[in-house]
Amino acid sequence: MTNSSTVSSVMLEVLYRMEDLKYLYFMIFFVLYMFVFFANTTLMFIIITDKALHKPMYVFLCNLAVNGIYGGTALLPSLMGTLMSPSHEVSLACCKAQTYFLHTYTIIEFTILSVMSYDRYVAICYPLQYHSIMTITRVYKLIAFSWGYPLVAFALFFILTLRLTICRNIIERVYCSNYSLVKLSCDDTNVVSAIGLFSVVVYSFPQLAMTLYSYGHILKICFNATKKSKIKALKTCTPHLFAILNYSVGCFFEIVQSRFDTRYIPFETQIVMSLYFLIFPPILNPAIYGLSVQALRANIFRLFSSKNKLLPLK
Repeated sequence: MTNSSTVSSVMLEVLYRMEDLKYLYFMIFFVLYMFVFFANTTLMFIIITDKALHKPMYVFLCNLAVNGIYGGTALLPSLMGTLMSPSHEVSLACCKAQTYFLHTYTIIEFTILSVMSYDRYVAICYPLQYHSIMTITRVYKLIAFSWGYPLVAFALFFILTLRLTICRNIIERVYCSNYSLVKLSCDDTNVVSAIGLFSVVVYSFPQLAMTLYSYGHILKICFNATKKSKIKALKTCTPHLFAILNYSVGCFFEIVQSRFDTRYIPFETQIVMSLYFLIFPPILNPAIYGLSVQALRANIFRLFSSKNKLLPLK
């Protein structure tokens, strides 16, 4: 495929508004990246080293942590480097690569959350058959689906964006996105935009259907369950529901910023809204599960105790 774009780099205009406080912003982004990396690697370490946690729910949670590092690494190091650059420019090739990484991170996050909802559905609705249903083979297949489907589905659509001729070079965001790249094109983008809306349905509908189906059946079971069973089900699902809510808030902010005029919103609020779904889920997910799930909480306390080592749970 021949690249016929007339520009070789794009400028992230919002970064110029950070110029006066760029060192402060750099430190904030650096600390956030350290939080993302440290929180998720700690969670992964605990799950990997404790054999008692080698269960489907924790395996999926470990993949959620991997994706958090994937998304944070796709955004923050590049953002910090571009922020400190005098021109605040990034090469068109790097911009396209970042677009792919960030969009696939978003879809993978949603897919893993939907797989985790299915896991909770099986655990609550079919507790006696749980281990025969959630076999190691099925867990591996669900993990492969969680990563393979988003990576391939978005790539098939992103090819259309890569074929566009880019003739403008100013992006009014702190990072590159598919919608921003399409707006830089001087080609007729009506077809690409229409296919883009259709593609959102394609790589979001299966996950949404799985989540709604799972929680629909969980609610149905809870209506006829005892009070003790309802409390147990609520306790089991609460961390996952908080993770979905956190992700949904980030997606809502992203849609608002991408499709509506937000210039009347304070600049700092715009930055938070723009970065929420890329930063806060990877930070808050380990905290939500680490504090809510007793098995993880106990190991975290042991990890940072004076002995500074993991002890197997009895």
